[in-house]
Amino acid sequence: MPQSRAPHAVKYFFDFLDTQADNMKIMDPDVLHIWKTNSLPLRFWVNILKNPQFVFDMEKSSQLERCLSVIAQAFMDSFSLSETQLGKHAPTNKLLYAKDIPKFKQEVKAYYKQVREQSPITDSEFKAFLQEESKKHVNEFNEAAALGELYKFMLKYFTEILDKLNQNGAPAELIEQVHQVKNLFDGLKSCSWS
Repeated sequence: MPQSRAPHAVKYFFDFLDTQADNMKIMDPDVLHIWKTNSLPLRFWVNILKNPQFVFDMEKSSQLERCLSVIAQAFMDSFSLSETQLGKHAPTNKLLYAKDIPKFKQEVKAYYKQVREQSPITDSEFKAFLQEESKKHVNEFNEAAALGELYKFMLKYFTEILDKLNQNGAPAELIEQVHQVKNLFDGLKSCSWS
């Protein structure tokens, strides 16, 4: 990230974690490193690395899955604080990137430091950023796809939904409305959904 800034969302969230550590009087920098690592690289990026079909319209073959698992493991090892001792019985995927991991770990530490030293983003700046992002994607929501997913859910759990409404003493008109929604979905399915 030389000469550039971390994305607003990353800076804002990492500052939030720093503030929480201060509020809780957590002085161990390893705790903050673990919080940041668990929240962004491990929860977000590893998931995308291992499941590119979440982002791209593609099939993931078993060979690709194995390759991506090796890359994801190297990525995770780069963020780890522990030093892995590799011997002759170490898995091949660990040996493949073993000499690169120390360099990657230094890059991770430098990135976290650079984000921490970057000037803070105010609440109003972050709100403006979120509003601008929302405007960029205002026409991307696919209502038909969302309704299709709701229909699949309703079809699968229709009996359970009705049972739960009856158990909880839902008004008769609410139960009738649920039936009407299902009937409407059934009618729409015959027209446009497969």
